[in-house]
Amino acid sequence: MATAEALYAKGEQLKDAGHYEEAAAKFEQALQQDEAYALAHFALAVVYGKLNRHADAVRHGQRACELDPNDPFTFTAMSVTYQRAFAGTQDMRYIQLAEDAMARAHMLQSRPPQ
Repeated sequence: MATAEALYAKGEQLKDAGHYEEAAAKFEQALQQDEAYALAHFALAVVYGKLNRHADAVRHGQRACELDPNDPFTFTAMSVTYQRAFAGTQDMRYIQLAEDAMARAHMLQSRPPQ
């Protein structure tokens, strides 16, 4: 059986080639092996956004933020996911969520190193 990392790598190849459904399947398989694999959650946020599955994109983006709560990039990426969800749905709640995620990213960036 392929490792979560190998499944993720195959999913990235498929995503880069524009095969979003197949990429999503590989990322989901990676998460079946390791539910806490934040990169796979990030990747699913991207591909589900491209597939107009915005609720799924948001869910995976939020899970990635839970798994990696101290990385400013995590929240910058989440802000983009919310912005894309707004663009795809016109649901105004995504605007505030995008702003909140970006504020969190800025706050994390300005913290002194620990």
